[in-house]
Amino acid sequence: MKKTESLERPGICVSIAGENTNEALHMAREIIGLADVLEIRLDSLPSPDPAPFLDDLTIPLLFTNRPDWEGGAFKGGEEERIRPLLEAIDLGASYVDIELNADSRTREAIISEAKEKPARIIASWHNFHETPPLEELYTILQQMMSSGADIGKIVTMARNFSDALQVLLLQTRAHEQDFPLIAFCMGEAGRISRLATLELGGFMTYAAPGFQKSTAPGQLTVEEIKKALEIVRNGDQR
Repeated sequence: MKKTESLERPGICVSIAGENTNEALHMAREIIGLADVLEIRLDSLPSPDPAPFLDDLTIPLLFTNRPDWEGGAFKGGEEERIRPLLEAIDLGASYVDIELNADSRTREAIISEAKEKPARIIASWHNFHETPPLEELYTILQQMMSSGADIGKIVTMARNFSDALQVLLLQTRAHEQDFPLIAFCMGEAGRISRLATLELGGFMTYAAPGFQKSTAPGQLTVEEIKKALEIVRNGDQR
């Protein structure tokens, strides 16, 4: 694992999921001034090639090729799935996402490829149905910290406010271990956690580029998050 003591928290990551590369690039260019990081969802593309994005966009890029078994659109084999992620690492991507539940050989290949590269590896875990008990979430967090990844990501479905509070509480344990963590909830009950996580030590939050373009339930747009943060941090000037 790379040293993370000086790893700055970027803030807002906007997820880009286009039907093709040209559409995804167009979406990215439209909101590039509002984002700190752009997540390129390769699994949404018929030809998941990271090169056009790294050639065209001058902003930190995160590449994700999410499999269908973890809520994504990629349905092929693991070797095919990680090929563009390995290429993204070699071409200078800032971040690459690999699922904690991926085959251990897949994770190790990604982490090993990134050792001498700038890319930071995010070990991600999602539950689209519920929020497990806190002790189970702590176990998942510990697995992330032991995985060799640079950053963890835990996202669950919130059914009520206590689910959101539970996931946000993970930041305390992560902070104690100096481990950068992305942690918030999906769903209507989880909306507030997408904003609050930034004020509670979260590494970054995820936003949609606009309405009807979200990649997860309850995702706020980047403009909504920026406006809310401005009010929280500077007060309502009205």
